[in-house]
Amino acid sequence: MPQVTNTDELDDAHDDDLYEHHQFTASDGQEPLRVDKYLMNFIENATRSKIQQSIKDGSVRVNDVVVKSNYKVKAGDHIRVLFKHPPHENLLVAEDIPLDIVYEDDALVVVNKPAGMVVHPGHGNYSGTLINALIHHFENLPNNSSNRPGLVHRIDKDTSGLLVVAKTEHAMSYLSAQFAAKTSEREYVAIVWGEILMNKVEPWKAI
Repeated sequence: MPQVTNTDELDDAHDDDLYEHHQFTASDGQEPLRVDKYLMNFIENATRSKIQQSIKDGSVRVNDVVVKSNYKVKAGDHIRVLFKHPPHENLLVAEDIPLDIVYEDDALVVVNKPAGMVVHPGHGNYSGTLINALIHHFENLPNNSSNRPGLVHRIDKDTSGLLVVAKTEHAMSYLSAQFAAKTSEREYVAIVWGEILMNKVEPWKAI
């Protein structure tokens, strides 16, 4: 195990409210290992994409030198990491919320979202969302362009229905492209009141 330095003792020029600090010294028996893989092993709940982004931002230093992801950590190396804190609504906490999974394979999962559940955290809804549940049940979900794990589309809070969640980077890219190009098909079931005088109804306004 590496020697872990108390983050309160870090001598840094960054505001603690803006950054999450980690600091390690590689143990004497450490075999050469890529720094991104090394950090995945020792930073709890850190996703690969989060580590890669910090490396791209120049926020990972080894022996006080900014390194790239292919740098190999060796015994005695001193590794320092800064993670930018996201806006409050993007601070995701895994929550043990049951999921109604109707389909799953290696690339994706289809979840039946109940009415009343918010899909992702936002103003006034920072917990109890579908994403809070997803990151509890699935590790290392890929982020979309809004840094929302696994999410390729959404439905409203008060709407129940199926949501497709990407489990891999490839699935995220492929599914997002389908929804953006509107090549995926969706089917809605609605409950209506009154006498229906036609077999088919085409909505002319947003629903």
